[in-house]
Amino acid sequence: MTPELLYQIALTQITGIGTVQAKLLIEHFTDASLIFKARKKDLAAVEGIGEIKAKLIKDFDDFSMAEDEINFLEKHHIKPLFLTDPEYPQRLLHCYDPPTLLYYRGNANLNNAKVISIIGTRTNSDYGKQVTESIIEGLVEQNVLVVSGLAFGIDAIAHKSAVANKLQTVGVLAHGLDTIYPNQHRPLAKEMLLNGGLLTEFTKGTKADKHNFPKRNRIVAGMADATIVIETATKGGSMITAELAYNYNRDLFAVPGRTTDSKSAGCLKLIQQNKAMLLSDAEQLMQVMGWQQTQPKKKQTRELFIDLSPEEKVIVDLLKDKESIHIDEIYIKSSLNSSSVAEAMLNLELQNVITSLPGKLYKLN
Repeated sequence: MTPELLYQIALTQITGIGTVQAKLLIEHFTDASLIFKARKKDLAAVEGIGEIKAKLIKDFDDFSMAEDEINFLEKHHIKPLFLTDPEYPQRLLHCYDPPTLLYYRGNANLNNAKVISIIGTRTNSDYGKQVTESIIEGLVEQNVLVVSGLAFGIDAIAHKSAVANKLQTVGVLAHGLDTIYPNQHRPLAKEMLLNGGLLTEFTKGTKADKHNFPKRNRIVAGMADATIVIETATKGGSMITAELAYNYNRDLFAVPGRTTDSKSAGCLKLIQQNKAMLLSDAEQLMQVMGWQQTQPKKKQTRELFIDLSPEEKVIVDLLKDKESIHIDEIYIKSSLNSSSVAEAMLNLELQNVITSLPGKLYKLN
């Protein structure tokens, strides 16, 4: 461990200095040690810091916790990853609030060429389990890194399926690496360490308190190319993670379910809001992400478009002579209200008449 690590850990312990401010300080001073050695007026001059936060930094003088943490890291062979570390998950650097310091146990490449996050309810159905396992099995040849939160339900199924299919998988934790929550997942966590790992921004002794989970969720969303929501209600951790992925401009997918199933209500809502693309299988994911060369499917003849509602027919007619069309153009040219467009678009996707593309574009199949 380097002397610089003491200051890196200490930077995360200053009350009132969050990840956004820490990023600004590192961009200005480069090293954490230089932040603590800087003059108050130089700290205050950094955009977003000011006099009050500069005083908080200069008044900080208790490095005992940082020293204790370093001893813990060395004893348990845990790798600290600071913002400037080349092994730090580089995708997180494109987020406005990346963790200042991450703690990592494992052997997976956090900067793998292909990274997906799979999230969902803690109380999954058999359908959710089958879909999760099917998607991961379909990605075996792609050498993807599978990220999730090690929670009950879809998270655990994703991790277990990745382990079974010899894909690397990383669990992002809402607590320190001195414990595993839930406790029942200790055996799973041990398996993941053999081909994957465990990642957290929390120091040892940090419990899995409620307010830590949204922080954990932003890492799950931010370190992946795409986030896949399997099953979720309209509220809860999975929807928070999905919103984060959407706001980070990551590709967001949702697996549809029955309209009467509360476990699929959140997925359907994300699709209806045009925040998530409807996902049916791994092949579709690979095609949208550009992860494989596929032969273009032969276009269905227009005669096959039968039993369409008047609203659906309007949208299909708009798409007929175009490679793709933006949702805003559909709203304008269809002269339909927003709820009618949303309902028609969802029905057309479910019938495999249209496909959603990145950037809120749609094309006729």
